[in-house]
Amino acid sequence: MSYKPIVGITMGDPAGNGPEITVKALAHTDIYDRCRPIVIGDVKMIEQAKEFVGMPGMVIHQCEKVADAMFTPGIIDVLHLDLVEDVSKFEIGKVSIEGGNAAFQCVKKVIELALAGEVDATCTNALNKEAMNKALEFYKGEKSDGYTHFDGHTEIYATYTNTKKYTMMLAHHDLRVVHVSTHVSLREACDRVKKARVLEVIRIAYDACRDMGIENPKIAVAGLNPHCGENGLFGTEEIEEISPAIAEAKEEGINAIGPIPPDSVFSEALGGWYDIVVCMYHDQGHIPLKTVGFVFDREKQTWKAVEGVNVTLGLPIIRTSVDHGTGFALAGKGTSNELSLVNAIDYAIMMQKGKR
Repeated sequence: MSYKPIVGITMGDPAGNGPEITVKALAHTDIYDRCRPIVIGDVKMIEQAKEFVGMPGMVIHQCEKVADAMFTPGIIDVLHLDLVEDVSKFEIGKVSIEGGNAAFQCVKKVIELALAGEVDATCTNALNKEAMNKALEFYKGEKSDGYTHFDGHTEIYATYTNTKKYTMMLAHHDLRVVHVSTHVSLREACDRVKKARVLEVIRIAYDACRDMGIENPKIAVAGLNPHCGENGLFGTEEIEEISPAIAEAKEEGINAIGPIPPDSVFSEALGGWYDIVVCMYHDQGHIPLKTVGFVFDREKQTWKAVEGVNVTLGLPIIRTSVDHGTGFALAGKGTSNELSLVNAIDYAIMMQKGKR
C-alpha cells in the first residue's frame, strides 16, 4: 500500500468561508484514499461551519496533537487552537483583529508542524491581509515573535522557514505560472525585472516541474513589455535582463524559451506548448489563471468553478493554497465552492510524492 501523506490544512480567517470550504472539501471521502488530512484551527468555528453547510452528521474530532488524529472519512480531525473567544459574538464576514490573529496563528502552527516532520505537507485557506496586519500591529509582535507586518502567506512561510529564494506558482490543471515579483506596486515590479531574479525563478520553476514528475520541462519566459519591446522600441528589459537570463538557463541545460509576448504565451501554454510560464509580475500571471479557473454562471448567478491552486516554491516544506480570497460576502451561507481546496490538497499530495 502506498504511503498516504499527512496534510495539515489551515482554516483561514474564521470570518471568511475557509471553515465552510474545509468541511465541504473533507466531505469528499476519496481524499482519505490519497492522504491523511488534519485541520489546524478552532474546533468551535469548524463546528459552526458544518451547520452552515448543512452537514450536521459530520463528526468533528478535537485533537491536541497530530498523533491524536483518526484520519477516517466522516470524521474531521482538528488540531485545536483556542483562537475565537466567543463564537456567538464573533462577526462573520467582517475584518477583525481576532479573525486576523486566528488566521496567522494557524499558519504559524502548520509551519511548525511541517518543520518538525509531524505533517508531510501544508495547505492553507485564505487569510485577510488587512485583518492579519491589524492583529500584528495590535499585539506589537507579542503573538508573532516580534513581527508586525507580512504581505501575505508567502512571506510568512519564507520568514518562518528562513527561505531567501522563493516564488509563487499558480496552477489550473496543467496551466502553471510562476512570478518574478508578486505583492509590490506595478512601478516597483518593473524595476525588479533583473537578470539574476529572472534566472532564479526559471531555476525554481524547473525544479518544481521535475518534482511534479515532468522529466524535461518546457519553460516559457514571458516578456515585460508589449511585443517583448519590439527590439527596444517599447522598452529594453527583454534585451538587457530577460534574454540574458534565458541564455544562461539554457547553458545550464534548462529548456527555457523566450522571451515570449505576454499577449500570446498563455494561449500557447493552454495548448500544451509549455509546462510552466515565468511571469514578470503579479497580475501578468494571476489574470490568465483566474480567467480560466474562476467560472461564473450568468444564468444561475453563482460561481460554477473556483479551482485555482497557489503553491509556494523554493521552501524546505510543501505549501499549497486555495487561489481565492476569504469570501467574506459568502461566509455563513454554506454555498462556497470547495473545489479549489480539493485541488490544493491534491497538489500538496503530488508535490510530496515528488520530494520523496
